[in-house]
Amino acid sequence: MIFPLSIISLLGLVCLGLLASPYPFLAPGAVIGLVGVAVLYRKPGWGLLGIVALVPFEGFFKDSALSGTKFVGASLALILMLQLAIHQIPSERLRSNIWRYLIWFMVLYLLSTLNTDDMGISMGHLRELSVGLILFVITLLVGRELNLDLFAKLVTLSVAITCAMTMFSVKYQDQGRASGLLEDANAFAMLIAFAVPMGLLLVIRSPNVLHRLFWGVCCLVLLGGMTKTESRSGLVVLFLSLIIGVWHYRAELTRIRPRHLGFAMLGLVIAIPLAIYAMPAGYIARIQSLSILSAGAKSQDESLGRRASYIVVGSQMIRENPLLGSGPGTFPLHYATTGYAKAFSANRKVGDLYRRAHNTYLEIFSELGIPAGLLFVGMLGLGLYNLIRARRACLQRRDWQQADLMTHLGMSFLSLTLFLMFLSAPNQKYVWIMLALTSVLRLKAEEAPLQEAKA
Repeated sequence: MIFPLSIISLLGLVCLGLLASPYPFLAPGAVIGLVGVAVLYRKPGWGLLGIVALVPFEGFFKDSALSGTKFVGASLALILMLQLAIHQIPSERLRSNIWRYLIWFMVLYLLSTLNTDDMGISMGHLRELSVGLILFVITLLVGRELNLDLFAKLVTLSVAITCAMTMFSVKYQDQGRASGLLEDANAFAMLIAFAVPMGLLLVIRSPNVLHRLFWGVCCLVLLGGMTKTESRSGLVVLFLSLIIGVWHYRAELTRIRPRHLGFAMLGLVIAIPLAIYAMPAGYIARIQSLSILSAGAKSQDESLGRRASYIVVGSQMIRENPLLGSGPGTFPLHYATTGYAKAFSANRKVGDLYRRAHNTYLEIFSELGIPAGLLFVGMLGLGLYNLIRARRACLQRRDWQQADLMTHLGMSFLSLTLFLMFLSAPNQKYVWIMLALTSVLRLKAEEAPLQEAKA
């Protein structure tokens, strides 16, 4: 404990120095920092849970150079580096099958950066991506001690709170669409789709009626927030993940008796009209546009027209630079020079010409090249496979609760991977945390001895 004591002594001297300085009011902050460092040193998993809980609230710090997640993440990274250096954390925890894809992805990323069309933009993109990479390493190091039930509770509660804020205040809406504390309604819908499977798990696992009622209300708030975003992609992703959940619990459906079916049908007859009535008229119109795939409909729907133009521009970029792409973050530069940018920026500000692809996979393939794109897709696919293997190992040990947990985490991770087709978010924090967590959960499940099986 020599290192921690030296740090405590150093922070104590800082407090004394601040008290003697012209800024004595900063001294309590140093004391709070001292307590935070001590807590993170003893319980680094709490730091990761803190980051998870703060992600939906990052909008509060958008005008600040140092957000809550960055502060906790930087502190946690330094503490873990120290613990690795003095061998308090075994380096074997960094073992993951994701590295085989991630290392080569980063090699191609750096080569694409050297060959970029704009070095300044690419370096900014690298700085943003580095946050995700740091969270990936942090999760590998502390994931084994992570309380997954608390993880699900924090995600559900934090996203539900932001949903409630958007439902009762126009301040958190963008042109009538709920965006929470984020700048994009689809990015907010991504958080909701990620949280819903965890909220449903809490409803199923709750020990009593009051707890089930609380988490059930949270789930309803999440669904209400999804309707306020008017995100068509969010509705599609949420529907697919719920189908997977029904398939997982198909054995429970055999317990339904004819009398239960009647009550269920009555509930649907009441709930469906109420849901349609509660949906904003604009959301219903946007959903109806998905059923019409003619060229005329695309031209009438500005959003679908823009997305089609992204695919055209991205495909051209891939043909021009198939190996290394045009450089990280350079898609908006290429899009701004096309006629599509001018056509879809009528009555908008000049900066609106520079648009991202709103599709992470298309953006990576066009900016980094086909090999890097395949590696990125391979990483996410391997993450889903890890959760499938972890669930299979739990089923073999008849650990049904853990298998349910793996299923719901898989639903949440699948929601993220599907949403990346509708959103440019390669540095989304939940993506990198979950990617590392998949390999940790698989290793834990496969290393668990058979004698720990639950009857």
